[in-house]
Amino acid sequence: MALNNAYLQDSFIPRRFLSNGHAQTLVGNFLPRTSLLPAAEETYVQVAPQVRILCHCHWQPEPRERATIIIVHGLEGSSQSQYVVGTGSKAWAAGMNVVRMNMRNCGGTDHLAPTLYHSGLSDDVAAVLRAMRDAKDLRSIYVAGYSMGGNLVLKMAGEWGSDAPAELKAVAAISPAADLALSADAMHEPANRIYEWKFLLGLVRRYKRKAELFPDIYKKLSRTPTSIRDFDEMITAHYCGFAEAQDYYDRASASRVVEKITTRALVIHANDDPFIRLLPSTRGKIAANPNITFIETEHGGHCAFLAHPNGYDGRWAERQIVSFFSSRGAE
Repeated sequence: MALNNAYLQDSFIPRRFLSNGHAQTLVGNFLPRTSLLPAAEETYVQVAPQVRILCHCHWQPEPRERATIIIVHGLEGSSQSQYVVGTGSKAWAAGMNVVRMNMRNCGGTDHLAPTLYHSGLSDDVAAVLRAMRDAKDLRSIYVAGYSMGGNLVLKMAGEWGSDAPAELKAVAAISPAADLALSADAMHEPANRIYEWKFLLGLVRRYKRKAELFPDIYKKLSRTPTSIRDFDEMITAHYCGFAEAQDYYDRASASRVVEKITTRALVIHANDDPFIRLLPSTRGKIAANPNITFIETEHGGHCAFLAHPNGYDGRWAERQIVSFFSSRGAE
């Protein structure tokens, strides 16, 4: 249900035979997109001492006069993730500058940071926003995030509250993991183990690469984690300054601060998302915030929202992001 649908291009109707959340998620993930983006300018941003991240930037002529979108990927994604490229392509076609941001260690950049990445690093997104603003003297910046990236974007906006930079005009979060504990435990349900195994395989491989690069910091695993919560207990909490996995989830979840968001925000969540769950209290805080346009669809899966390709590629959520941001620029 949309609390304010004035900026929607259309309502979401799932593509034929894709009214199941798992089908949406899997087909949406593997069905390729066509990139409309020109060659990228690689920019490295220092977000913390000894920590640099890689952004792929696409600048329109006279970028200062254009709106800029920064896109943040999800867990084990990168600037090359298809939803990042798809959103960037639509934004570029609409005349926006596009910044595809890699979280620390992602996109082949493990060597650029001695630390791990996790769902609480909203300061990294804020650092990229400031760096891009200052480098190009940008006036209008929009930030969109998917899944983990959606949590980071909402967390950043909530932490800033009324102190958000004037250049930040709006944010958007698609399938945001705003209640990390609930979603981590949902991942361990039997129907979702295929997703959990995929993420765990990537996370464990990444940890082993970090151990090879920084053997003085990371030790050889005594056993292989058996769940996302187990990984966060063994590794994330231990190496990232949290007491335990639950402490990490509590402190890193955007649900703590969504009621403080004063920047205009779009949140899109599907009720059939296989593993991203929102607590009733979080729904209530999002719905009660007049600055948030909250759209819950019956179908759409996780970060998929694959609709009929009526005059476009059917990537409905990507289309809504660009429409929402464009409407903000017209105000």
